[in-house]
Amino acid sequence: MMKFFKVLVLWTVINGVAVASFSQQLDSGLFPTVEGYKGIWFTLGQFSEYGDKYSGGLGTYTAKHIPLAIYAPEVNKTFFVYGGTTSEGEKYLLCMIGSYDHGKKRVSRPVVVHDKEGVDDPHDNPSLAIDGEGYIWVFVSGRGRKRMGYKYKSKEPYSIEAFDRVTEEEMTYPQPKFIPGRGFLNLFTKYTGMRELYYETSPDGEEWTEDQKLVAIKREGDRNSGHYQISGQHGEKVVFFCNWHPDGNVDRRTNIYYLQTTDFGETWTDIKGEPLQIPVTSVESQTLVKEFYSKGENVYIKDVNFDRNGNPVALYLSGPGHEPGPKHGPRQWAVIHWNGEEWENHRITESDQNYDTGSLWVDGDEWMVIAPTENSPQPWGAGGEVVMWKSSDSGRTWKKEKQITENSPRNHNYIRRVVNGQDPFLYFWADGNPDEFSKSQLYFGDSQGRAWILPYDMKKGHMKAKKLK
Repeated sequence: MMKFFKVLVLWTVINGVAVASFSQQLDSGLFPTVEGYKGIWFTLGQFSEYGDKYSGGLGTYTAKHIPLAIYAPEVNKTFFVYGGTTSEGEKYLLCMIGSYDHGKKRVSRPVVVHDKEGVDDPHDNPSLAIDGEGYIWVFVSGRGRKRMGYKYKSKEPYSIEAFDRVTEEEMTYPQPKFIPGRGFLNLFTKYTGMRELYYETSPDGEEWTEDQKLVAIKREGDRNSGHYQISGQHGEKVVFFCNWHPDGNVDRRTNIYYLQTTDFGETWTDIKGEPLQIPVTSVESQTLVKEFYSKGENVYIKDVNFDRNGNPVALYLSGPGHEPGPKHGPRQWAVIHWNGEEWENHRITESDQNYDTGSLWVDGDEWMVIAPTENSPQPWGAGGEVVMWKSSDSGRTWKKEKQITENSPRNHNYIRRVVNGQDPFLYFWADGNPDEFSKSQLYFGDSQGRAWILPYDMKKGHMKAKKLK
C-alpha cells in the first residue's frame, strides 16, 4: 500500500498539465517502468514560410547522440535508449531504456533512467554504452550549463532494472565508445559561448580525465566557432567527421572535417595518420575533407561506418540553406569514402528537408542506406516515409530497393542503426506530425525492409511487437 501511495503523490504541473514526476522514486533507488513506448514530440519554434526548421516525433533524436542501441550477443538482446514521455498528450521528457529479446521475440516494458523534470527538449535524450563486463551505461545529455548531463551504470550486467548515477557534469551530445582492454572514450560538445568539441577517457567509467578540447575552428574576425560531429568505432580506432559553423552560426554549418585516434586519444591524426595539433582551429586544416563554404552550401552529417579495410565512410545531406521549403531546392544525400588513397564522393538521392535523418550500413561491396527520403505525408516537414536504398559497387551508384513505410498518418524520422545489429531489430525510429502536436510511436526494422511497431500500451512486462503492414 505504501509503495502505491508513493507513486500517487508524485505529481507536478507542467504548462498547466498534471504529469507524473519520477525524480523522487529515482532518488530513492526505484526505477519505474511505463506502460508502453511513447516518444517525445518537440518543436524548435523557428518558423518560416514552410513551417518549423525541425519538429515532430524526436524520440530517437539527435544524430549526434551515438549510439542509441547496441546488440549484446552474450544475452541475445538489443538494448536501446530513447526520449520518451509520460503519456499521450504530454510534452515531458523521460530518458528511457528498453530491451528486445531476439530469442523470445519480445520487448520489455521501458524503464525510466532519468527524469528531466519538466524539460520537453530532446537535445537532452540519452545515448548508450556496454562495457566489457556487460554493465549497461546510459549517458544523459545536458544542454550547455543550463541543464547538466549525467552518466548512469546498471546495477547488474545486462540488466535494465536499476542504475547507479556515476557523474553529473557539463556534457551535450554524448558519443561514448567502449574499447576492450582500454576503457571508455567519450566524445561530446560543450557550450562555452560556442559549440566546441571535447573528449574524455576512463579505464572503468568511474574516474574520468579532464575534458580535452578537440576542435574549435575560428577565422580571424569571428566572435565564435561551432561544430557538430558524427563518430564511429572500428576496433581500437575511433573517428569522427564534423562540420563548421562560420562565426558560430549554426544555420550556416558547412564543410566536412575528419579526425581519428588509434591509441585511446593519446594522439589524434588526419586520415593519413599525420599527427594533429589539438585543438584544430584552422578552416584550412589538414583535417578538411570536402569544402562547401565557397558554394554557400550547408552540410548535415548523418552517420559513420567503415569499409572492409576499416576505411571511414560518412553519410551526409547538403543544400543551399537552412529554412525548409522549395526555395533552397532538393537536399542532396551522398556518401564520402576514403578509398585508401583519396576521398570519393557519391550521390545517393534527394529529399525535401535538412533534418531528414537516416543510417548507413557497409558489408563489402554491398552498402545500404535507410532514411525518410519519400517526402509525404507532411511535405517540407522533417522526416517522411522510410525508404531502403542499396549499392552493390561500394557506394558509387544507388537504387531504391524498397519503400518500408507507406500511407502513414505521420512523418517518420531519425532512423538509427543498432551497433552490431541483428535482425529483426537492426534499426529503430519514431514518427510524429511536424506540423502540429501529435502522438509519437516507435518502430524497428530488419535488413529485408520489414518493420514492427513497438507497443504503445503495455499491460504486460514483455510483449511482442505488431508487424507493420
